[in-house]
Amino acid sequence: QVQLVESGGGLVQPGGSLRLSCAASGFTFRNSAMRWYRQAPGKERELVAAITSAGGSTNYAGSVKGRFTISRDNAKNTVYLQLNSLKPEDTAVYYCNTNGPPYCSGYVCYDSGWDYWGQGTQVTVSS
Repeated sequence: QVQLVESGGGLVQPGGSLRLSCAASGFTFRNSAMRWYRQAPGKERELVAAITSAGGSTNYAGSVKGRFTISRDNAKNTVYLQLNSLKPEDTAVYYCNTNGPPYCSGYVCYDSGWDYWGQGTQVTVSS
């Protein structure tokens, strides 16, 4: 089965750092783009960072650009999110995400409309 298992969350003071890990299994990790989302209480889930399958391209939400870094180790089937200069507004549950398998009919394939998600890891930034 596909599994995404996040770890590394915790309580940290403003200005501190954490490194989140997502261990992936059950699919071809090296061929899959990976993403980190987060969701704070009462707020919509938002995309934080994304990385291409080979790690050659990354994208970040404007609110975290310059502070967070997404990376991956395809040999270890793991994607990371380094969180630096943390702010209280970064408090959220952070989720690892990747695309689910496409739906294909003949030569035509479509997004299946669902993704794989981890269970999340809590990041709390508070003094």
